[in-house]
Amino acid sequence: MLFPTTLVGSYAQPDWLIDRPKLAGRFPPRVRAKELWRIPEPFLKEAQDDATLLAIRAQERAGIDIVTDGEIRRESYSNHFATALEGVDIDNPGTALDRSGHPNPVPRIVGKIRRKHPVQVEDLKFLKSQTDRMVKITVPGPFTMSQQAQNDFYGTLEEAAMDYAVAVNQEIKDLFAAGADIVQVDEPYMQARPKVAEEYGLIALNRALEGVTGTTAVHVCFGYAAVIHERPSGYSFLKQFKGCRCNQVSIETAQSGLDCSVLADLPDQKIILGVLDLSDMAIETPDVVAGRIRRALKYRDAKDLIIAPDCGLKYLPSDVAFGKMQAMVEGARTMRREIGG
Repeated sequence: MLFPTTLVGSYAQPDWLIDRPKLAGRFPPRVRAKELWRIPEPFLKEAQDDATLLAIRAQERAGIDIVTDGEIRRESYSNHFATALEGVDIDNPGTALDRSGHPNPVPRIVGKIRRKHPVQVEDLKFLKSQTDRMVKITVPGPFTMSQQAQNDFYGTLEEAAMDYAVAVNQEIKDLFAAGADIVQVDEPYMQARPKVAEEYGLIALNRALEGVTGTTAVHVCFGYAAVIHERPSGYSFLKQFKGCRCNQVSIETAQSGLDCSVLADLPDQKIILGVLDLSDMAIETPDVVAGRIRRALKYRDAKDLIIAPDCGLKYLPSDVAFGKMQAMVEGARTMRREIGG
């Protein structure tokens, strides 16, 4: 199939599950933020399962081809995994600058980073048990986690990133063993901090992908539109992924009005093409989505494109998230008919 559709990862969490105004009124949590959940702890897992099932069914109803669990159980894309590792003190957090330049509580590294146990395998198994479509699950990248931590143990953050990479590598291999079709590594801080990423970001990411045989993706973006309001017109760290072991690169093009000529610089990977502007609550028409796909076709073959939102749908109202998702699917169908695939 040409132009298969997927989510970047997250879907809108329901208001009855999480305090959405409180979530939107702060920076994405890097340490645990249990106060965001509306459901008491004894019933929280069951409620998260129910909400995850709703997210899966919403994707199926919209016609999404590659389904995620919507990251419904997570307070943010990264803290679910980062706070489950050995070597971090989450009860006495540190501080680091967020990509917006504001200080944010973060895990404090006090020992060697190790993965104690699989973190998201049960989430993947639940997802697979609830759909017969292809499935994708996401993990935070080693470079991004190293930037979202206070280092009180390692000589350098590069050393920390390499141990984060070992933990991510173990998790990815377990996720494929459990039946994942695609595992995506989220590395937004490579765009946010390109100079440091040039030094060791890609080295750490390739270590996280070492020996992995399944289909892997890396997502790099300009940040959630609900949090980061001003966006550059181009990527500061993208061409470097030519040297990445991943099979797919996920980028945003709609919110930034990206010059899609940059896609010609990534000939070895398929492109997960962001075509939904998440800074605009207006729902795109399928024709608008189709037009954003056509822009990329000037530089990449149709068979190389996977269609997605620019970033996660986490911060959108559920009706807007579903409407945009439907428009994306219809826009992809328009392009299949146009090209004949």
